[in-house]
Amino acid sequence: MKKRCGWVTNDPIYVRYHDEEWGVPIHDDGKLFEFLVLETFQAGLSWITILKKRENFRKAFDNFDPVKISNYDENKIEELMKNKGIIRNRKKIEAVINNAKAFLKIQKEFGSFDKYLWQFVGNKPIVNSWTDEPLIPSKTELSEKISKDLKKRGFKFFGPTICYAHMQAVGMVNDHITNCFRYKEIIEGY
Repeated sequence: MKKRCGWVTNDPIYVRYHDEEWGVPIHDDGKLFEFLVLETFQAGLSWITILKKRENFRKAFDNFDPVKISNYDENKIEELMKNKGIIRNRKKIEAVINNAKAFLKIQKEFGSFDKYLWQFVGNKPIVNSWTDEPLIPSKTELSEKISKDLKKRGFKFFGPTICYAHMQAVGMVNDHITNCFRYKEIIEGY
């Protein structure tokens, strides 16, 4: 049996997410934006709740297309508020629309969101060596710096803790514990 990080439950969705996605470096703007959307909705909730609704979010939010989302109006917000397949929180929906606009401005300024985001880690993942989950921080000085910069650029619902979760999810940080089978696999994949 493979040794995994302790936060992984037996839920097949969680296992697949851990084994195939979490911590793998992502440089595709579309995928980076998808995680920004999902993490905005995750604020205050468990990640498994979001993962179970991921496909519903994908359908409701036009396959996470930031251009389409940036043009959502009040009618679309009302439609989303009636969608039982997603988290129906008006402030989070409005934040996603707002963040799509900010995301597009960053893309225009830097050429891609990827170039903007990965510059904070020198375009190379930070490899930590945690031996136990309780040692892993929920935020860092770097996540505070990135969050502050994103807020300055107009982002909402993206504080240092959500930012650090984003960094972990998109592989800017390898926070698999050292005895997890994915720890070395991800390092070798760089």
